[in-house]
Amino acid sequence: MGSDHSAMAAAGRVGHLLAGELIQSVDPAVTDFVARLVGDAPVLGVLFYGSALRQADPDGVLDFYVVVARQADWPRGRAARVANALLPPNVEYHEATAGGRFLRAKVAIVTLAQFRALTGRGTLDTTIWARFCQPARLVWVRDADAADAILGCLIRAIAVASWWAACLGPVQGTAELYWDGLFARTYGAELRVETAARARSLLDGRVARYRALLEAAWQASGLSFTQTGDQFRPALPDAVRARAWRRWALRSRLGRPLNVARLAKAVFTFAGGARYVAWKIRRHSGVELRLTPFAERHPLLCLPRLLWSLHRAGLFRRTEQRDGSP
Repeated sequence: MGSDHSAMAAAGRVGHLLAGELIQSVDPAVTDFVARLVGDAPVLGVLFYGSALRQADPDGVLDFYVVVARQADWPRGRAARVANALLPPNVEYHEATAGGRFLRAKVAIVTLAQFRALTGRGTLDTTIWARFCQPARLVWVRDADAADAILGCLIRAIAVASWWAACLGPVQGTAELYWDGLFARTYGAELRVETAARARSLLDGRVARYRALLEAAWQASGLSFTQTGDQFRPALPDAVRARAWRRWALRSRLGRPLNVARLAKAVFTFAGGARYVAWKIRRHSGVELRLTPFAERHPLLCLPRLLWSLHRAGLFRRTEQRDGSP
């Protein structure tokens, strides 16, 4: 009974910390932008996350996740709805003037059911839970029930991330070391133009947050561990670690094909997609990808040339793995 009570209390701490983050205020221009973006659509909620949340950047792109109950709840064509049902999320690029500023945003759309599945331990796709164990703000929400449902998905993301951090991390180490290693591996499993240093920067100034979440999430899941000073040692049998590494190898192999498929879908399904991809590459790698007028009008046809250009620039090299790999 005492163990169950401790696990429930720890889960409550995770939820309390995340809920406190979700309700923190953001720039009024961002909320104005989101209100215009949502319009009359029956949206459950909009999450603001990513680099523009971590550090204000007037020339950057805002990152939003729009959560809906059904595919038909977001205005778009039937083909886009089918594509999102098959390979979520769909991504759109939006620009608008809000609060006297010109803002640009990358907007992903998922149903609540998809969000739940993609933040669960069984998913082969690492991208969603890896993003939403990071800080986020709920900048638009329909009602309290929708807020609770979205918060539940974020709690699931933390649970999944902390489990993988324990299984793939060192036998003993600081919370920072566990999270640092996890983010390096999730970046390495994706088609990312950012370097390994980019993954490490996610913890900058937030070590206390991640330490509190790791400890509480392990307690909530019933994972036994010891703590000496700032050193944690999860009690994981070798067989559990070995099985986790085999499961992670599958996710790592599938990560890049999934991201290539999303890239193809993205530059095909949203206006300005080719310009967004070129901006993203230039911003994070310094590589200037010059787009011809034909490439902007027909991005899917030019995708092989785009991928070959990035390959020649060395952007598909895997992020360096950390010590601890079997």
